[in-house]
Amino acid sequence: MNAGTDIYSSPLAQRYASAAMLGLWSPQRRYGLWRRLWLALAEEQSALGVAIPASAVEQMREHLDDIDFDAVAAYEKRFRHDVMAHIHAFGDVAPAARGFIHYGATSCFVTDNAELVLMREGLAVLRAKVQEVLAQLRDFATTWRALPTLGYTHLQPAQLTTVGKRATLWMQDLLLDLAELDHRIATLPFRGVKGTTGTQASFLQILDGDHEKVRELDRRVTAAFGFARPIPVTGQTYSRKLDAQVLAVVAGIAASAAKVASDLRMLQAFGEIEEPFEKEQVGSSAMAYKRNPMRSERINSLARFVGSLEVNANQTHAVQYFERTLDDSANRRLVIPEMFLATDAILVLLVNITSGLEVHPARIEARVREELPFMATEELIVRAVRAGMSRQDAHEVIRRHSIAAARAMKDEGRPNDMLERLAGDPEFVVPVGEMHQALDPARYTGRAAQQVDEFLAEEVAPALAGATLGSSREEVRV
Repeated sequence: MNAGTDIYSSPLAQRYASAAMLGLWSPQRRYGLWRRLWLALAEEQSALGVAIPASAVEQMREHLDDIDFDAVAAYEKRFRHDVMAHIHAFGDVAPAARGFIHYGATSCFVTDNAELVLMREGLAVLRAKVQEVLAQLRDFATTWRALPTLGYTHLQPAQLTTVGKRATLWMQDLLLDLAELDHRIATLPFRGVKGTTGTQASFLQILDGDHEKVRELDRRVTAAFGFARPIPVTGQTYSRKLDAQVLAVVAGIAASAAKVASDLRMLQAFGEIEEPFEKEQVGSSAMAYKRNPMRSERINSLARFVGSLEVNANQTHAVQYFERTLDDSANRRLVIPEMFLATDAILVLLVNITSGLEVHPARIEARVREELPFMATEELIVRAVRAGMSRQDAHEVIRRHSIAAARAMKDEGRPNDMLERLAGDPEFVVPVGEMHQALDPARYTGRAAQQVDEFLAEEVAPALAGATLGSSREEVRV
């Protein structure tokens, strides 16, 4: 038996999420942050006059990452408390600091502040991938800016659009997500130094009743971790509404990706656009000809999982009675990392898909031609009126023949012969040659191509200015 195959491991870790996101939520990263928080607290307490020996601070600084997880496990077995286990393990390697680690703090000083750091960094990882998708869709939209394609409303053929214009709809959603990401990254507060129930009573005692020094300690530790401000007031924890706000952004990205994936699955069913398919990839174990949109299907699968977790954050916030309850703890250990990992996995797939979309213009044109006579009915009415018919009479003749042509297509498998039917009707006065002139697909895409150009220049280019592209591509695993 191979090592590790006899215990459960999350598919997000084994198959789907990126190395960067997995490393971010790793025990090494999380508990290394705890030690950095204890170091920053001691450093700033010392700077504000608390008698902490320099050797204590120095030993803490020298042992930020050499965590003995076996020792931590042994301590936790004794104390049944994870934070106390890490305090003792840190004290073992920094004995001069043993009496000052966690001085005045409550467990949420490390757990909550570390969580905020991790979430902010997680948002940055997602942001880079969103930009990568936007850049690839920009190139795709530029290439196909003017290719007419069937538009759909109610999943029924509607007025023509272009392949590039449809891609801008996907990009618009991602730009909205990017704006939300930037807002949350910029405004996410730190918990800071608040004490057991948020009153800062212990720190007021440590700092000899000096209220301003307590406030300064809060500001200094916050600044040490690159946050603009601490949240003004807390109970024992920061408000879990912050989790709900952050996870709403994460879930929003997953939803945007799911919209793209859903559209691509249908376009692949139509034979118009297909996601990448590797040379030796197998679509079906039984049907050798199959080329399934498995990447898009996986995006939809993971996005459904993410969406099911989003509501959890608001439910957790709502039951944090008074200054805090502990029924958030186990829940958040699962929900927050899993949402980030799953959405990261979604973007890994979307980056892969948008880097290699295959467009089949002949198939697109054939489907346009099949429906185009119906799209031209409004112009045919105008031409008929100019030729002397009343608008209502022209409408009725066209309505009758378009319905008959559609029925023949569905019931008899015939091509769209609406124009031939109109040409054979003595009531309809527009010459057949003039009717065929109305069937240039470009006449029915409006400003779609121009909208693509304007959108890419005015909205997408600023969003990608200064972006480091090409670093977010990961191998897609089955």
